[in-house]
Amino acid sequence: MLRRLYDWTMSLAARKSAERWLAVIAFIESSIFLVPADVLYLPMSLAKPQKAWRYAIIATVASVLGGIAGWFLGYYAFETVARPILEFYGKYEAFERLRTSVNYEMVLLLLVTSGLAHLPPIKVVTILSGVAHINIWLFIVSAIVARGGRFLLLAWLLQRYGEPIREFIEKRLGQIAMVGAAALIVLYIAYRYFLH
Repeated sequence: MLRRLYDWTMSLAARKSAERWLAVIAFIESSIFLVPADVLYLPMSLAKPQKAWRYAIIATVASVLGGIAGWFLGYYAFETVARPILEFYGKYEAFERLRTSVNYEMVLLLLVTSGLAHLPPIKVVTILSGVAHINIWLFIVSAIVARGGRFLLLAWLLQRYGEPIREFIEKRLGQIAMVGAAALIVLYIAYRYFLH
């Protein structure tokens, strides 16, 4: 199923309505969808590098709005809507482990790491943020920084290096972002438990 979703998402990049699809995918990725918006963003930006920044802004705005929707699902409709979504994707157990083991500050950190590196998946963290009653304005600012940082970095890389950077982005950028996200988590833990 995941491969079909991925292929379908990739096929959207060639359509005239690609910008609208990018907004839709970025929105639902942050609240209920499994395939990241990068799958659509990358081919669109490579096909039209002059529009990479425009696409980055579209993806950022839609992703933040989708994150807000995920926050509302967690805050107001966890049992009726969010839990079935998490169960459908097999993410409910991971969600429960997170929910019982993190505090307010850690949820904010996870929001940034998930926005930058999909660690953990952003839909899990947006819903968790609502369940944990993270302040909505703080949530929005964190989402803008994380998602904007990711898409704007991709736009800069694609504008600067073009097609040659594509393989690097597809194969290595996720790993580098995960290492950076893991470093942030380790620094937070070190500060919280050893230096504070």
